[in-house]
Amino acid sequence: MTHEGSVNSLLSRREALAAACLHGLTLTAAAQEKPAFQLASFSTEVTPPLGHACMGGGIAPVQKIEDPLFVNGLVLLGGDKPLVIASIDWCEIRNDAYDRWRTVLAEAARTTPERVLFSSVHQHDAPIADLEAQRLLEKHGAKGSICDLDFHEKTVQRVAKSLRDSLASPRKVTHLGIGQAKVAEVASNRRFVGPDGKPYHGRMSATRDPKLREYPEGTIDPWLKLLSFWDKDKAIAVLGAYATHPMSYYGKGGVTADFVGLARKRFQADHPQAAVLYLSGCSGNVTAGKYNDGAPENRPVLADKIYKGMTAAWEATKKQPLQQLAFRSAKLRLDPRNDAGFTVADLTKRLTTDPKPFGQCLAALGLSWRKRADAGFQLDVPVVDFGPAQYLLLPAEAYVEYQLHAQQVRPDAFVMTAGYGECAPGYIPTERAVEEKDSNLHDWCWVAPGAEKAMKAAIEAALKPVGK
Repeated sequence: MTHEGSVNSLLSRREALAAACLHGLTLTAAAQEKPAFQLASFSTEVTPPLGHACMGGGIAPVQKIEDPLFVNGLVLLGGDKPLVIASIDWCEIRNDAYDRWRTVLAEAARTTPERVLFSSVHQHDAPIADLEAQRLLEKHGAKGSICDLDFHEKTVQRVAKSLRDSLASPRKVTHLGIGQAKVAEVASNRRFVGPDGKPYHGRMSATRDPKLREYPEGTIDPWLKLLSFWDKDKAIAVLGAYATHPMSYYGKGGVTADFVGLARKRFQADHPQAAVLYLSGCSGNVTAGKYNDGAPENRPVLADKIYKGMTAAWEATKKQPLQQLAFRSAKLRLDPRNDAGFTVADLTKRLTTDPKPFGQCLAALGLSWRKRADAGFQLDVPVVDFGPAQYLLLPAEAYVEYQLHAQQVRPDAFVMTAGYGECAPGYIPTERAVEEKDSNLHDWCWVAPGAEKAMKAAIEAALKPVGK
């Protein structure tokens, strides 16, 4: 090779090396520009049609639309797999209907069903979904109705499309916001101790007896909590959670997101750049009954109190860099109730002979749960771990004591708890409530005594990081 050829060869190698280095630097810069965490938000109207059952047939069907119902949700990207957090303005989603929602939304988000943390806000002038229970009613020619199967499937698919479309434009997340504030004069426990020293559990969402409203609030969680997601100084999503039944007046066929929906709408208007979700905490035994006699004018009053709590929690919010997006889930086995009236034989008889349509619906709901529970079904208790904050989802109408227990398990962290995940078990009471013969457990509780031990064990397993 000539000297000139050697020089040209050396130059070529140097140029190639320089080009390779430049290309490598370009790739590195591009990799550095890709955000560690992203978020996509979606919102879809899910208002039922006129004539659709409300609260599983327990109250008047839809006669008018007071205000629309929505699914609001987030897809969090940047962890091991995408995570979905969503809430729906329906009363409950149970059994195979809950499976259907999680499966379809997981497919849309390209993740797995256990990573879809889907919960109901639990307004009563709204649908309950349980596909197997509805099929049982239809099979036996019952007069009761729980849900419209065709409407349900179309709704699931519309929400999935909305989720899928949102993934085309995710937003960067750099910071996590944490804030909380006390809500005044909304929540009160159903339980109160009467003048005879005995415990009673009769304080409903609308409590018309002024004497019952005079008793103390009882055991509640007074804190409204906010988790917010930020791109530097821009808030892009907010999760708000508070533990109370979300009803002011209800049962006359006027579909509504009620006072929590009004508060959410007002807070959303204050923050149009951010997606706002509201989640009901564990409130199987918590209502607004001490402060609400069921008068329609109380709805905006209660809404204002929730809104003020959200605003105060927002003002108290402190941001920090988001450095972690982890997921854990524990399994929970709740044994089915099997006392008189709740055996398979008793439920089957009630389905076919109860003269009241709602009695037939209750039997069908019980049989739907028994089918799964008797096959060894276990519920998921999932947690999204943000490091300094934990988002925990518990099943059904868990009593508020479970939410308080979750905070005791992780006193080092900000624990936000939502209830009304898989709603098939109905009320999940404490052992004290069972021993006191809580009057609310007569017909909306499908779990056997002993649930408290299992619930607390699952909460502890889910919240405690691996190795701790």
